[in-house]
Formats: sequence, C-alpha cells, structure tokens
Amino acid sequence: MTHPLNEALLRSLTPNVLGILVRRGATFAAAEDAVQDALVEAVRVWPADPPRDPKGWLVTVAWNRFLDATRADTARRRREDRLDEEPAPGPSATVDDTLQLYFLCAHPSLTPSSAVALTLRAVGGLTTRQIAQAYLVPEATMAQRISRAKRAVSGVRFDQPGDVATVLRVLYLVFNEGYSGDVDLAAESIRLTRQLATAIDHPEVAGLLALMLLHHARRASRTAPDGSLVPLAEQDRGRWDTALIAEGVAILQAALARDRLGEFQAQAAIAALHADAPTAEETDWVQIVEWYDELAGLTDSPVVRLNRAVAVGEADGPRAGLAALAALTDSLPRHAAVAAYLHERDGDLATAARLYAEAAHKAPDLAERDYLTRQAARLNARLSR
Repeated sequence: MTHPLNEALLRSLTPNVLGILVRRGATFAAAEDAVQDALVEAVRVWPADPPRDPKGWLVTVAWNRFLDATRADTARRRREDRLDEEPAPGPSATVDDTLQLYFLCAHPSLTPSSAVALTLRAVGGLTTRQIAQAYLVPEATMAQRISRAKRAVSGVRFDQPGDVATVLRVLYLVFNEGYSGDVDLAAESIRLTRQLATAIDHPEVAGLLALMLLHHARRASRTAPDGSLVPLAEQDRGRWDTALIAEGVAILQAALARDRLGEFQAQAAIAALHADAPTAEETDWVQIVEWYDELAGLTDSPVVRLNRAVAVGEADGPRAGLAALAALTDSLPRHAAVAAYLHERDGDLATAARLYAEAAHKAPDLAERDYLTRQAARLNARLSR
C-alpha cells in the first residue's frame, strides 16, 4: 500500500521518528535537524515515488542524515564507530514515543518556559507564531527563546526527564491549538493525557484530562456549517457529547476529593459548571466567579482575570464586570472584545460597536475576526436606524 504525500501524515510520523533517533544515540538537537532534512527530502521524492513504509523510509533517511553530520564533525575513528551503528533500511517497529519525548524535552537544563516552547515546536508541531500567541509575546521574541533552548541542549543526552508540571503545560497548549492544524492535535493531546493518567497517579493530570474532555465535548457545536464561530451562549447544547461530559465530571470529582487543588482542576470545575447548565441562562455564574477567584490565586494570570471579568459581568451585572476589567491593561489579547460585550450588555451600543471593530482588527485568526466584525456591523446597523 502506498501513501501519497500529505502534511498530516508527515507531522503524525515526526514524533516517532525523533524518538527512534534519540534512542539510537542521537542528541535531540541533532535528531531534530536530521528529521527536518528527511521531511524536506520526502517533499521532494514522495510525490513521484511514494514509499510503501513511510515511517521506515523517514527513519532510514533521517538516520543517514544524522550520520553524515556526525562524520563531518568528528574524528575518523568516531566516524567509523557511528557508521557501524547505521540501521538497515526497512520497516520499523510500531512504538509510540510521543509522550516520552514530551518528558525528554522538559529537560532540567531548560527553564520551564523554554522547555515548553521547544517541545511545542519540535514535538507538538506548532509554528513559532502559534507558540508566541499562546505566550502573549512577539513572534521574534519566541523565535529567539526557541533558538536559545536548542543551543542549551545541543550535545546533551536526553536521559534526565523533566517534571510533570512542564509536560502538562505543553499538553494543554497543544490541546488549545489543536483545532486549527492539519493533524487533530486536540484528540492527540487527549490520547497522550490518558496515557499519562494511567501511568501517573497525580490530581493535576486528572484535572487536565477532565478539562480536555469537557472542552472537547462541545467541539461539534463551536462552529456553524459555514465555519463561523458560535459563542458558548448560542451553542446547540443538544450537540454536546454527554458521554465525554459525564466522564470528565467523574474524573474531576475524584481529583477534587483528594484536596490538592491545582489550576487544571479549577479550570475543569468552571468547564463542568458550563456543561451542567441546561441553558445559558441557567449557568451558575456565582459559582464560576468563585472558581475564577481560586484560579487567580493559583496562577495570578491576567488572562484568568480577564475571563473573571466576564463572569462577574454575568453574575453581578455589566457595570461590575467593567469595574473588574478596568483593573487590567487594555493590551491584553481579547480585552477589547470583552469590553465590547460588557458595554453592549450595559446599553452603550456606540462604544460596544467601536470596541468590536477594534477587537476584530487585533483578532489572531480569520474566524474570530469575522465573528467580531459581524458583531460590530450588527450594532452599527441598529445605531443607524
């Protein structure tokens, strides 16, 4: 059976190929360079001559690229030793190294933020732009951070796995970006988190799994047939996956019972309250505000406080929400969108329309930009009557 060239296939095979090269003795930096060379060669060769075993082909080509680089940088005796280790071409055993690679990239020699950025780029398949948006920094800044991380681990053998907290952060960020790529990274993140929950008895692993399941349960209702965004309040709750919701709630309850609260458990509790409401009007916003208070205490994140302002606006009225928003810098992503929503609820349609247009200009993707543009147009139409 042949496999035509497609980006999804290449990206799905990359973690396993990286893992095989690392197990055979390559440093991660060298393995990544070799795999990138193999991917470029696949783009050139596969359209005309697709291999019967794409993974075996990539392993063989990447390993040969690694050996070529090694020969160029080491003495003759070292080159010959490496040459003896060269694997024969052919099919490779099916081994899933992805989760192991997540731990290996969270290397003790890196800061947590650098480890997360490196893993997202090298294993998670995210672009530098996507990672920069997740971290709220310019793309050039993130590119420098990733380059420094690569230099820091250059020549390091990845035999000291990093900590669980860093791996969880990576999985969460990959999940959040998972709906926009060619590979279903959201489903892949859930699969890996399930593996981690089976291997490690940790309440925050359970909290992250519950959070992912509760968010994923709403996936089918998040976009209209034309691809436009559907906000939570307008989603068809009959399309939510009740089995995933039930599983997520059960996992969350077991984690909370251990009384070791972490940020993922708190986020999952907020998601569970949304999932529990039969309609948007019946959402328990007072409890949601309380959970945002817990979450803000755990993370001190400005994004958490931005979301809390929305919840306060729902629980105590739009002016209370605007008062909470006033304590935050307006440079935060989606600040203008939240302000627009709260001003609209408060009856100030002109300010809301202006802010919706401003938010659309700053939106990170086309779907969000289109949604915010429509909101501005809707209010401007009302104002012109």
